[in-house]
Amino acid sequence: MKALQKAKPGPGAVFGPAEDLRIKPDELLVKVHRASICGSDLPIYNWNSWAPERFKTPSTFGHEFCGTVSEIGATARDFKKGDFVSVESHIYCGLCYQCRNGQRHVCRSMKIIGVDGPGGFAEYAAVPARCAWKHKDDALRDVGSLMEPFGNAVYSVLVEDVSCRSVLVMGCGPQGLFSIAVAKASGADPIVAVETSAFRAELARKMGACAVIDPTRPHALDEALRAGKAPDGFDVVVEMSGAPAAIAMALKAVRSGGRVTAFGIPPKKIEIDWANDVIFKGVRIHGIVGRQVFETWYKTDHLLRSGAVDIRPVITHTFPMKDFEKGFSAMSAADKRCGKVVLVP
Repeated sequence: MKALQKAKPGPGAVFGPAEDLRIKPDELLVKVHRASICGSDLPIYNWNSWAPERFKTPSTFGHEFCGTVSEIGATARDFKKGDFVSVESHIYCGLCYQCRNGQRHVCRSMKIIGVDGPGGFAEYAAVPARCAWKHKDDALRDVGSLMEPFGNAVYSVLVEDVSCRSVLVMGCGPQGLFSIAVAKASGADPIVAVETSAFRAELARKMGACAVIDPTRPHALDEALRAGKAPDGFDVVVEMSGAPAAIAMALKAVRSGGRVTAFGIPPKKIEIDWANDVIFKGVRIHGIVGRQVFETWYKTDHLLRSGAVDIRPVITHTFPMKDFEKGFSAMSAADKRCGKVVLVP
């Protein structure tokens, strides 16, 4: 088969012949239909941040993908050849305290497909059967690779009810755009977004934001509060960017007794006014990692199948996998004129 591999330490990757996979008894061999690039794939590709310490070369990366089952391990149950599946990238042990108490998404022995072992930027991928989401049909075939990242936004927004609540979304990358759509479908109103890129600001409006504020403008916080008709602050602030300035603004923008969802990962340690922005305001902060397995997947599936959310506008680029360099270039461009980038084997 052919795969996109990190052949050795250093920037870049290579698409070419790779060793055929032999699945374990509890695994499925999946013929990959679509694979999408995640922001966390960039450190692997560029060989910076956390990647040199964690990712072992040579290996195939990529953790957002979908495809059809072509081979089934001896102990894998409830699957048949031809089943269309999306993949939960977090491999949980099922035995630790968290796994046994409904918190598989924070398993103490967590491994990630495409990071801690071979991934989905390939013609075929080996997937633990317990991490495969079996679709009822092929209706979501061309957005199947996005169910994993879309699930992040579903969990982030719906960790508490947002119906009839004002929502501020910080950052309009794919996760922020998904979050806007989930909030809209769930009855939030008004929904305001914060974004520097004019291209992504327009996407945010398409996904349901009533206003998009440029955080580099003077008095951006005041603009956001006025746009959200929230003089005392927003009921819910969803922080999806990880930018230190956005995190600080999020804590200022939430009302007393409100909720902040923390998903974006800052590039370094940050300082916050813990007393005034959290304690004295009685703010609830929910840290989000991945998705609830598989509770979030049922919500994700329903939102997409019902038509309540259409995530196709977020897909701005699709390339053959052999043209992966174009995909990573679009993701890395300073002008941020992209949403989600999808690769096709």
